[in-house]
Amino acid sequence: MSFEIIKRDTNIDFVGMRKYAYVLSAALLLAGFLSLVVKGGPQYGIDFAGGFNVQVKFSQAVELDQIRQALDSPAMTGLVVQDFGDAGDNEVLLRASFSEQTANDVRAAVESGLTSAFPGVTHEVQRLEMVGPKVGADLREKALQAIFYAVLLIATYISGRFEQKWMVAGLMAAGLASVVYVLELLSAPMSLSVIVATIAALILCVVLRLKYALGAIVALIHDVMIPLGLFSLLNKDVDLTIIAALLTIVGYSLNDTIIIYDRIRENIRAKVSPSLDVVINKSVNQTMSRTLITAGTTFMAVFSLYIFGGGVIHDFALTMLVGVVAGTYSSVFVGAPILAFFKPRIDIDERVEKATA
Repeated sequence: MSFEIIKRDTNIDFVGMRKYAYVLSAALLLAGFLSLVVKGGPQYGIDFAGGFNVQVKFSQAVELDQIRQALDSPAMTGLVVQDFGDAGDNEVLLRASFSEQTANDVRAAVESGLTSAFPGVTHEVQRLEMVGPKVGADLREKALQAIFYAVLLIATYISGRFEQKWMVAGLMAAGLASVVYVLELLSAPMSLSVIVATIAALILCVVLRLKYALGAIVALIHDVMIPLGLFSLLNKDVDLTIIAALLTIVGYSLNDTIIIYDRIRENIRAKVSPSLDVVINKSVNQTMSRTLITAGTTFMAVFSLYIFGGGVIHDFALTMLVGVVAGTYSSVFVGAPILAFFKPRIDIDERVEKATA
């Protein structure tokens, strides 16, 4: 006997609630989008923007303003000082953009400034990281490429698996890769290329009626943009660990979406109803136990990481927490109901296929 937390005869009208879900998603995405526009894009960490991070641990609590005053020197121009980790750890993170200073200059300035300002308080530099601006820009472009091509390959796979349109999906993938290549030849920024190619992918999915791929792409964009918007609202840095978390979320959310799509395809073949809305609702209800159990256990594991993992992995865990919730929500309320836009009734679509055969 399988373990279930939702009764088999449960019949929640997820498709009927899609309008409310779309309004909620649009509000969350709009808030994050406006924050990104107002602030000129994500706040990049030193991995992408270049600069240095210095993690310092004190023997007792010290005021952040005193640290700023103590380190006000040419080697530490534009310094940002913030608490790091739990309050009892007495740790701070020093962060600034890269200029001409070397790692030895930064370490010497930190040691000299803190020793002079806090003679009775011992401190230890636990971490010092530096990334040059060119390396940071290169990493930023590669991260955007990684996310874009991951979504593109996923769309191709889903179109082939669920709609048997491998050729159409392959042509779409080749076309989009060509768009990105041409934009690169025109020296367009990678961020612009990815945005243009993503919009083109959505349009092609609608024109070519790649409905499963369209639902998956919209859900994945939803799952990536919500954590990015939240980080912008919270003024948190986006660095390589956050990109790793976003790619993990893409995989996690896709797994949930494929489970539901698979059940929809089975129920369509079984002809459980001529109405696609009924088929989608039945399929989502049938997989709800599995969805909640998987999301719940994953959420608890990541939540433990968020509480006990320490400051270094704190933002990664926060991204994963938001992504698990957004991914589960989008699989149920975004990815599956989008299919209903294409085929209101399965029998009508079948008659059209027979007539054109």
